[in-house]
Amino acid sequence: MIVSVIGVGYLGAVHAAAMAELGHDVIGLDVDSGRVAAMQAGRAPFHEPGFEEILRRGLAAGRLRFTTDYAEIAHADVHFLGLGTPQRADGFGADLRSLEAAVASLAAVLPARGGAPTLVVGKSTVPAGTARRLRAQLTAVPGADLMWNPEFLREGFAVQDTLAPDRLVYGVAAPDTPAADAHVALLDAVYAQLIAAEVPRLVMGFETAELVKVSANAFLATKISFINAIAELCEATGGDVTDVARAIGMDDRIGGKFLRAGIGFGGGCLPKDIRAFIASAEDLGVGEALGFLREVDAVNQRRRVHVVELARELLGDLAGRRITVLGAAFKPDSDDVRDSPALEVASRLMSAGAHVTVTDPEALVNAERRVPGLAGEPDTETALAGAELVLLLTEWREYKGLDPLRVRALVSAPRIIDGRNVLAPSAWREAGWEIRSLGRAPAVGAEPGRAAGAAAESGAAPAGTGRRLLPA
Repeated sequence: MIVSVIGVGYLGAVHAAAMAELGHDVIGLDVDSGRVAAMQAGRAPFHEPGFEEILRRGLAAGRLRFTTDYAEIAHADVHFLGLGTPQRADGFGADLRSLEAAVASLAAVLPARGGAPTLVVGKSTVPAGTARRLRAQLTAVPGADLMWNPEFLREGFAVQDTLAPDRLVYGVAAPDTPAADAHVALLDAVYAQLIAAEVPRLVMGFETAELVKVSANAFLATKISFINAIAELCEATGGDVTDVARAIGMDDRIGGKFLRAGIGFGGGCLPKDIRAFIASAEDLGVGEALGFLREVDAVNQRRRVHVVELARELLGDLAGRRITVLGAAFKPDSDDVRDSPALEVASRLMSAGAHVTVTDPEALVNAERRVPGLAGEPDTETALAGAELVLLLTEWREYKGLDPLRVRALVSAPRIIDGRNVLAPSAWREAGWEIRSLGRAPAVGAEPGRAAGAAAESGAAPAGTGRRLLPA
């Protein structure tokens, strides 16, 4: 089939390349000519494992190309809308202007189809009621109609989640009608390989499909903030949140996923989606039903402040202190710094007067664009040299595998805050580190600064010795 994908940001670009991987002829459209040129040249504009490979494969096979001209996509059978719906500048609601403009531009060229069946398919996360309103923009175009097919991608696993999803959700204007059946059959043809692989397919009304997506995100956000709230109680009582999470996760009604305490969630989806969900409920007059999401958001934001408070507890006045932050992306295997907890913590430390060095395998360029004056350092050893405090805030594999003895030879004082609970505290303490892990009490009998003072008295190796952190 001939397929277009309008909007080739993160969601749209992955979807376009994946559709070509499934054998369709795909045209990706974006108003950003620089992004289009990069994609046409086979250069991924963001870091996502496996994406550049399928992008180049689609281009080489002649099944994938990119354009800025709506006229070039007018002949497609199916048009996917992959545009972003960021948080509005004036409140919690979703900004739908790009989505609305795309549908209007598409409607202007679709008459070239001469009334042939044409399906427009929304992928974006939107408030309930959006699909029905957008469908009204297409009513004057013979043969054109709209469905809603929300995505459930995880950054770092987006290619896998597109080519092997755990479910397909179809939203239609009126389920169980001949028109809906025809549209479902057309979208089934696009996803024929996935359906043949027995991926579950659910057909429902527009509003239900829209609510499935935002409900999924709200539930995940709630689960993360729940365990982070328990982490606060653990720190206050001397409990260990990792043991709590492991124990309650064994209950199959709860499950262990998303129960790892840390500095909370970020990125371009969960934070803005739960806020838009709150705003949508308030617009519908049922704001109290989702009032708990305000506390979910508040718990999440509080975790970032808590890390800065821990830094003050370990260092005292932060002005002039040398701090290294491991991680800038909101999660590993991504270069996305939108609403990144790590980057916000770094910014807060900078505002307190600390000399902050941030390192990340992929996200430094984006981080430096977002935070003017940020001191980024791509080399981990160089970033750690002379640090008085280390903060592990994005759980990249290379940071989880750091050797505490080797890292101690680089820093000026062995203090570390594990903001993702991925290090083994006992191993780091045995190597002479003062380690604080969120939701886990400090070592029994430990005193602030004790490990650092002991290191200084014992003459720990000076920074910059050139020793490798990880095996070659």
